[in-house]
Parts: sequence; C-alpha cells; structure tokens
Amino acid sequence: MAAKSSKLHIAMFPWFAFGHMIPFLHISNQLAQRGHTITFFLPKKAQSKLQHLNSHLHLITFHPLTVPPVDGLPPGTETASDISRSLTHLLAIALDRTSDQIGAALSTLNPDILLYDFAHWAPDLASQMGIKSIYYSVVCAAALRSVSVSVAPPGYPSSTVVLRPHELRLKESINKPNGEGVTFQQRHTTAVARCDAISFRTCQEIEGPVCDYIGNQHGKPVFLTGPVLPKPSTLTPLQDQWAEWLGAFGSGSVIFCAFGSENIMVQDQFQELLLGLELTGLPFLAALKPPLEAATVEDALPEGFQDRVGGRGVVHGGWVAQPAILSHPAVGCFVSHGGYGSMWESLTTHPHIVLMPEYVDHILTARLLADELKAAVKVEKGENGLFSKERLCAAIKTVMDEESEIGFRVKKNHAKWKETLVSPGFMSNYIDNFVEQLHGLLDQN
Repeated sequence: MAAKSSKLHIAMFPWFAFGHMIPFLHISNQLAQRGHTITFFLPKKAQSKLQHLNSHLHLITFHPLTVPPVDGLPPGTETASDISRSLTHLLAIALDRTSDQIGAALSTLNPDILLYDFAHWAPDLASQMGIKSIYYSVVCAAALRSVSVSVAPPGYPSSTVVLRPHELRLKESINKPNGEGVTFQQRHTTAVARCDAISFRTCQEIEGPVCDYIGNQHGKPVFLTGPVLPKPSTLTPLQDQWAEWLGAFGSGSVIFCAFGSENIMVQDQFQELLLGLELTGLPFLAALKPPLEAATVEDALPEGFQDRVGGRGVVHGGWVAQPAILSHPAVGCFVSHGGYGSMWESLTTHPHIVLMPEYVDHILTARLLADELKAAVKVEKGENGLFSKERLCAAIKTVMDEESEIGFRVKKNHAKWKETLVSPGFMSNYIDNFVEQLHGLLDQN
C-alpha cells in the first residue's frame, strides 16, 4: 500500500495519435514536477517528435513500442497522422497487438498506476498484476456519451452539448470495426467499464456536471486534472519565418487557421475554406494538411488564388508552433476544427474563436464553447455537413467586427474564462488534488 508521502510510479499508454500522446505527456510533466516517476509507452518513431516536450528527462522514461505490421496498413505506419482516417481501424489492430509488449513491461516495471484510453484490454492486464488502472479522457467529456438531443437520457445535465438529429449519421462510425472483433463503441465501453477510476482533462467549472453524470452512470470515481497546459516559458518558440511575417501586420488583424495533424479535408471544402478566408479581406495564415486529392497544399489552391491574395495570405502544409502563433499580438482570430487541445489553447490566449467541427467529438466541443460557454462562434453548415465560403466569412466578421453585438458577447465571455483558467494556482491546484486522488485510489487496497 502506498503511503501518502510516497512518490508514485505511473505508466502512460495513450492512443497512437499526437492529439492523445501530447496531453498524456503534459500530465506526465506535471506529475514528474512533483517528483513522481513516469514510464511512457509510445511508438518508436513518435519518440523523436515528442522528446522536446519531455521536461523531466530524469523522471519521465519513454518506452518505445514496436508497432506490428497489419494487412492493409501502409508499411512504417505508427501514428494516426501517418494515415487517412479511413485506415484508423487498422491502426487500432496494431495498438492491440502491442499487448504482449505492454504486459511484459508492466510485469518488469511494476508501476502503481496505469493511465490509458483506447486500449480496452489494458485494465484487465493491469488488474492481473495488482496495478490500478485509470481511463484518462483527453476529449470533450460529453463525447463519452455522444447523446442526441432527441434521446438524451434522464439526468443528463446539458441540453446544449448534444448532437442534433441530423448529426446522428456521424455516430454510425462508432459501430464499425475498430480493431479485431471490436467496434469503436465496444472498445470504449469496455475501457471505461473495467477501469478503477475515470479521469478527464478538464475542470469542474466547465464540464463538471457532465463528468459527474458519467461517473455516476458507471459507478466509478471521477478525477479531474484540469486543462493541463504547459507553462508559456516551456513552449516551442515561434519560428523566425512566422515571426517576421506576422510582424508586418497590425495588432489583432491576422486570422490563423489550423485543423490539427489528423484532419484532412476533401478538395472542394479545402478550397471553399481558403476562398472564405480570402473573402474576409484580412491577412491570414492557414496551416493545413493537403486535401485527399492532392499531394501538396500548393497543388490544391483555387485557381488564381495566390495572385489575388498576394502577401496577405499564406497556406502552409507543414507543422507550425500553434501555441506560439496564438500568443502573437498580430493574431486576432483563430479558425479551428474544434479539437480539444485547441479548445484549451484558444481559451487561454487572446484571439477570438471561430469553430468548424466535422467529427462527433469536435462537434460536441464546439457546442460546449459556442453554445454553453458562449465564448466562440460556429460556422453554420447545411444538413449535409458542408459549409460555404460566405458562412465562414460571416462568422469571422462576427468576432472581428467591433460593432457586432454577438461578437462583443463572445469576446466578453472568452475574456472571463481566460481570466479564470490562467489565474495563479488554478491549474496547479487541480494537479495537486489529482495526486491526492491517486494516493486515495491506492489506499483502497
């Protein structure tokens, strides 16, 4: 039994996607800062891309995994950013086939606790070795329920952070194979049902009621870690090319658009997005992956686009330091896909937030930000899920226009939540409480 004063050894096993591995590494850094030892399981190739985010090399040890080959998965695939979303189910097979490696490592290392998400078999494996397991969710809490507005169960605490009837088609994917003999729904239902506790990367002030509801539904203790964002001083600095480019524009005048490392659009919507940015007449930097039909972003630009926008618009197909860009004074608007990490980064920085969600968890994040917190604006889409350049332009103008009543309300609410989240001690108190809860879980033995 662990004593309250003892230091813990915690193993981390996130899904093989940077949108999951990075938040797991953020919480690892916070725990290591408090003297706890971390073993972090990840694909071999991902280690070099995450090494610079490891702030405690003496306490956080990367344990590289050999990702097994799977029929249909391109050779060398190790993370979700290596493939299109249509092949994710094959990467899930590869994740499951690392169970022998995970089991051998856990048996040798004997950590106190295992944090995981997609590996539905991990809690049973940990239990066999006397290791406590925690399902750690790094997406919008409501995504664990994905309820429809027409079938919200009794007691569900939100009438806004739900799917609309026409969006239920998006839930069809959760009943498709996501591994060998398991659907996405079954994977996460099992992962949550078998754990000793559920943890969310969120705070009581923003998603507390939904988290409490989920915990009660599963009969599990719920631990909240807070947003878990790195200190600004530890962030990757802004690259010189972007510092120079942004420096040419006035304060709050630039639109920054980024959709994450795993979101790939079809070419028609990719071009519609760029035409919408052009239509605003404002300077913009769009960091996007090439659409499905093109090898590079340059190949996919609308006809005559570069000649029309000139130097005021840049479309970049490579990686950028998003937090550093959001912190630049020239950036006044952030057009985002509604990823959960981007939600926290945008709430704690100054640019106004415009959301263009496509997938279930992003739609729910957008509902949380725009409809419940009223701190952002969503781009309206048709029931077919498509948006127009005019609607994108209108949403951006809403938050950028000083005379807009909606924009004024959104800015006011955004500023309120930013003040709360960055207030001294807010995030560290959540981590300290989380550590106490970890000890409490071990004391139940």
